[in-house]
Amino acid sequence: MNEIALAELLALEAQHCSHGDTVHYNSPIRFFEHCDGSYLYDNIGKRYLDFQMAYSAVNFGYRNGYFESANIEQFNSIPQIASEYVSKYKILLSQKLAESCNNAFGQQGRIHFNVGGAQSVDDSLKLVSVNKGNRSVFAFEGSYHGRTLGASSITSSYRYRRGFGSFSNRANFIPYPYCFRCPYGKERESCNLYCAQQFERLFENEYQTIIDTRDNETEYNAFYIEPIQGTGGYIIPPEGYFARIAKTLKQYDILLVADEIQMGFYRTGKMWACEHFDIQPDIVLFGKSLTNGLNPLSGLWAKESLINPQQFPPGSTHSSFASNPLGCRLGYASFTWMESKNYEETVPELGGYLLDSIKTLQKEFPVIGDTDGLGLAIRIEICHSDGITPNRDLAHKIKETALNDSFEVSTGQTGLVLDIGGYFKNVLTLAPSLETNKTEIDDFILIIQKILQKLTS
Repeated sequence: MNEIALAELLALEAQHCSHGDTVHYNSPIRFFEHCDGSYLYDNIGKRYLDFQMAYSAVNFGYRNGYFESANIEQFNSIPQIASEYVSKYKILLSQKLAESCNNAFGQQGRIHFNVGGAQSVDDSLKLVSVNKGNRSVFAFEGSYHGRTLGASSITSSYRYRRGFGSFSNRANFIPYPYCFRCPYGKERESCNLYCAQQFERLFENEYQTIIDTRDNETEYNAFYIEPIQGTGGYIIPPEGYFARIAKTLKQYDILLVADEIQMGFYRTGKMWACEHFDIQPDIVLFGKSLTNGLNPLSGLWAKESLINPQQFPPGSTHSSFASNPLGCRLGYASFTWMESKNYEETVPELGGYLLDSIKTLQKEFPVIGDTDGLGLAIRIEICHSDGITPNRDLAHKIKETALNDSFEVSTGQTGLVLDIGGYFKNVLTLAPSLETNKTEIDDFILIIQKILQKLTS
C-alpha cells in the first residue's frame, strides 16, 4: 500500500464508513497487512508485539499453520451450508465441547451454536426465559456481555444502552468483589467475604425486593457472571467468593450462567475459568478463541434439564450462520490443538513469569497501583503517584505511545499493541498468545519500562 493509495483509502473511509464501531478508538486509523505468531505488521512494514490478541480471540497465535490447514481443508469441501442442515464437524465439535463441560462440571448437557458472543448471550436469555418464565437476572457491576439489545441489558455500563430506548429487563447489578477498590471499603484479609454476605442479605426478608418468603419464590431467575471480569479490568475474585454465591443461588433455584467468552479455552490455565473457583454453572457461554479468530462461531452449553428437545425444541432460536461449516471445522481444530498441548502447565508458568516481572517494575514505578492475574490474563492498574487514584490519562498515553513509537528490543524494532479496560479505563488488560515465550515477555517488560520512564520522568 503506497502513500497515495493510503490517502485515497482514508478519504473513502471518512466518506463511507460508520464511526459506530470501535475502529475510531485509535487515531490515526491503523492498517495492519500481515501477521505471524504474536506479531502484527502495518502497511509500512512496522512490526508490533500484540499483547491483547484481538481481545483474546487469537489464543493460539496469528497465522497458525495448523488452523490454516483445517480452514483450507473445509473450504475445499463444503464452506457454506444453511444452518438448518448439519455438517459432520458440528456434531464432532459439539461432542468435544459437551464432554469438556460434562467432565468439568459433573453434569450432562448439550451445545447450541451461534455466530458472535453477544448472540449467544441472547440465546441464553431465551433459554432462561423458556425454563423460568421470564428473564429477570442478576449481573455484576463492571460486567460486559456484548452489545446486542439483549446483551446490553445485562452489561452494566449505561453507555452501551444510551440512546436505544427503554430496557425494562435490565439486570439487577451486584457489586463485583473488586478487592483493590472494594465497594464496601473492606480489606481482603479481614472482610470474611463481606461482599458475599451482602448478596445473601437480599434473601433475608421480603422487603429486600428479591423474594417472597412465604414460598421462597424469587423474582430473579439467573445470575450472569464473568469468572474473571474482562472489560471490567481482568479482576480476579477472592478465594471462596463464587462458591459462596453459588450456594445461595442453588438454595433458591437461581441459574448460574458463566460467561467464558473471553476467558475460556485455557486463557486462565484451565479449559474453563470456572474450574478455578469450585462452581458448577448451569449454562456456559463461549466464543472468541474457539476458532482462533479465523471464522465467527460462538455458542453455549446448558445442562440437559434446561436444553433437552422438549424444553428447547427446533426453532427456539436461529441464525443463518450458526454452526457454519468453516467455524465448526476450526473449532474442532482448536480442540485437537489443545489436546496436543500442555496448557495447564505452560500457561500458569508463563503467566507467573509475566506477573512477577510486572511486580518488579511496580517497585520502580509507583504509578502501577495494582497488578494481578490468573494464567495469561493479567491486569496492570495505572494510578497517580499515590498508587491508588485512577490515572486514565496516563493509561491512554501508555497505549498510544506503545502503538505509535518503535522500541529496540532483543528481536529488533517493534511497537506494542495494548488494550485498556477497567471501571475508570485505567487498566492495561494483557492477553498475550498462549504460545508466547519468555523472550516476548521480556521484550514487553522492556517496552513498558521505557514508556513509563518517558512518561513519568
